[in-house]
Amino acid sequence: MTNHWIDVKNADAILIMGSNAAENHPIAFKWVLEAKERGAVLLSVDPRFTRTSALADLYAPLRSGTDIVFLGAMINHVLRNNLFQREYVVEYTNASFLLDPAFGFEDGYFTGWDPEKKTYDRATWKYQVDADGTPLQDKTLKDRNTVFQHLRRHFARYTPEMVERICGTPKAEFLKVGHAFAATGRPEKAGTMLYAMGWTQHTKGTQLIRTAAILQLLLGNIGVAGGGIAALRGLSNVQGTTDMGLLWNSLPGYLTLPSAKAHPTLKDYLEKETPKSGYWVNRPKFFVSLLKAWYGEAASKDKDFAFHFVPKVGASFTHMDLFEAMYAGKIKGFIVAGQNPAVSGPNSTLERKALERLEWLVVRDLFETETAAFWKGPGVDPVKVQTEVFLLPSSTHLEREGSYTNSGRWLQWKWKAVDPPGNARSDGWFANQLAQRLKALYAGSTALKDQPILSLTWDYGKDEPDLEKVLAEVNGYTTADGKPVRGFAVLTDDGATACGNWIYSGVLPAEGQNRAKSRKADPPESLGINAGWGFSWPVNRRILYNRASADPKGQPWNKEKAVLWWDPTAELPDGKKGKWVGVDVPDFRPDLAPDAKGGGNPFIMRPDGKGALFGPLAEGPLPEHYEPVESPVKNLLSSVQANPLAVIYKADLDKLGDPKEFPIVGTTYRLTEHLHTGSITRNLPWLVEMMPNLFCEMSKELANEKGIKNGDAVIVRSARGEVRAIAAVTGRFKPFKLGDRVVHEVGIPWHWGFMGLAKGDSANMLTPHVGDANTRIQESKAFLVDVRKA
Repeated sequence: MTNHWIDVKNADAILIMGSNAAENHPIAFKWVLEAKERGAVLLSVDPRFTRTSALADLYAPLRSGTDIVFLGAMINHVLRNNLFQREYVVEYTNASFLLDPAFGFEDGYFTGWDPEKKTYDRATWKYQVDADGTPLQDKTLKDRNTVFQHLRRHFARYTPEMVERICGTPKAEFLKVGHAFAATGRPEKAGTMLYAMGWTQHTKGTQLIRTAAILQLLLGNIGVAGGGIAALRGLSNVQGTTDMGLLWNSLPGYLTLPSAKAHPTLKDYLEKETPKSGYWVNRPKFFVSLLKAWYGEAASKDKDFAFHFVPKVGASFTHMDLFEAMYAGKIKGFIVAGQNPAVSGPNSTLERKALERLEWLVVRDLFETETAAFWKGPGVDPVKVQTEVFLLPSSTHLEREGSYTNSGRWLQWKWKAVDPPGNARSDGWFANQLAQRLKALYAGSTALKDQPILSLTWDYGKDEPDLEKVLAEVNGYTTADGKPVRGFAVLTDDGATACGNWIYSGVLPAEGQNRAKSRKADPPESLGINAGWGFSWPVNRRILYNRASADPKGQPWNKEKAVLWWDPTAELPDGKKGKWVGVDVPDFRPDLAPDAKGGGNPFIMRPDGKGALFGPLAEGPLPEHYEPVESPVKNLLSSVQANPLAVIYKADLDKLGDPKEFPIVGTTYRLTEHLHTGSITRNLPWLVEMMPNLFCEMSKELANEKGIKNGDAVIVRSARGEVRAIAAVTGRFKPFKLGDRVVHEVGIPWHWGFMGLAKGDSANMLTPHVGDANTRIQESKAFLVDVRKA
């Protein structure tokens, strides 16, 4: 999330796509409503007319899986009508950079596609450069090889008429949304976008979000108050888990996990992963400090800082990859904490069957979940299941203290309300006990494989860990005296500093100062930066890339909502004059003058310092629409039906549906009354009473075709399985008119399972094991089903 929740109130336009924020983020949604009270226009684009849509000024329907077409047409609208913020685009993005003349795009493929290997050769996906390697530019944007002209040509096909034919959005409704949001391209205006799983869970989800980023860069909406792109997290600490390295391919602070093939030594890793420019040139400092935090004295310089202790990946281990390997019998044991994959995982039939092929399974939860009870689930013979299951009682978030990182990157300390009942213990207790007991088991061993465990620095207490002590290690300290570092700017690559996560450095800048506990709020009439409330990574910065909130000369684009500006008279600690001042922490050196080298490069994490309109990903450097892997229609934009690099798994239970047999689009979503897999909420009688049954929501037109009435029991079927649900016949879904054809869509909440007080089939019994080319996230928001009366 580039900005933060409270900053939404500063927006002049709010586009909510891929999210039903009013229903799924009802408390934080107050800032959307405050923006509306201040005159902002709220735009809802969704397959259903949701509770968010009911509060919106404008609503536009679209068929699931076609968001890139909608956003691409908005980009085309902005470019054709000269509605982009020209100075911002020319100075702060790579729009003016000249691309290799050989680069191009034709009929769904970029240059370099190898149809036999099904891979891209990226040789032409690059800039033209001078002798020093600096990209050549044309700031008039007229050269046909500029990124800008490529962008214009690429999205010229994305017209309002194409939106109507592919998305099913009436042209008039699209244009209303396009006009309203494009109005934020003026310097005195700002627009923000809010999204959630409705954008990510597609086989082109990463490119979808790239499309949004391109639109926001064109409008000058990144780095400004009321702008940005907001990834709405589904739980209070999801942001914190990704920050701390729980993604399979990253270490804390989004450092790349070493590869067995590419990084046999520390030298190889640092040389290959450290760019020549941009803030990531500091990667060696962050990585070596992480190794010192983990392995202490064992991480000495003469031993490559214990780099050989770090696990090296040799394959992909995303969620679906893990379960495919488990199903193939390649994984013996599995520890599950804070997750219920027997309900939340796609193709639940395969994933539950995979659990049967484990030797042992550990589940830590509040109740006996479907994952813990898979061995006695529907259609399973417990006698034939050999997996040994350990169910360990866990405490709730109300029964433990610690820091939580919210969607807006804010670390906030939460205090324990009550003690957990019985033998329930916190996640921290479990991790602490596991580490201590493993160390005891390996004590005295000289085997190389045991040394990473024995060498771990681990001194957080015997029982419940001291979490402030953990946070102090995460913050970082000097190894000579153990004193806290004030921030990541002082980290070194020589072993003099240790830091468990560089982006969190500064949260405990001095002994006894925990900024996550700070509770100083700004006045209501302010921009809402709230610098004294909690700690926002990095370095308490609330708006990322905030150099872009000021023009090239250092003056705010919008003086009424100024974030930063250059003051040539402001005095620095050393007595020199000239620094950036304002309401937020500058996202660059505070003494870097606007006209100095790099002073006009807001996007410091990129090697060229510019926002990427052109940015290579797995399936291309520009977003392109492809149909979902399962789709009832043909792709009208090219002959390439689905993402050519989508990940499609091939086990015997990985079946794909034929649109002739399954002509209806299916999608999944969440409800206010239940949380995720329902493992907690389906055990709470008052919530079960409010939302007792799995239902399938459908349009009145589809119900009439199928002879279904509201409240009837129905069977929803896909190539992978079927579920029984109650028909919810509403006007919130409408048939999509795609040219001469009508396509129906149904929606199913995914909160149900076979345990708890309210039992029901799991919606993910219908969803496929197919994934995005970059992240391998599942495609749960657009798949094929059929519906009949039970």
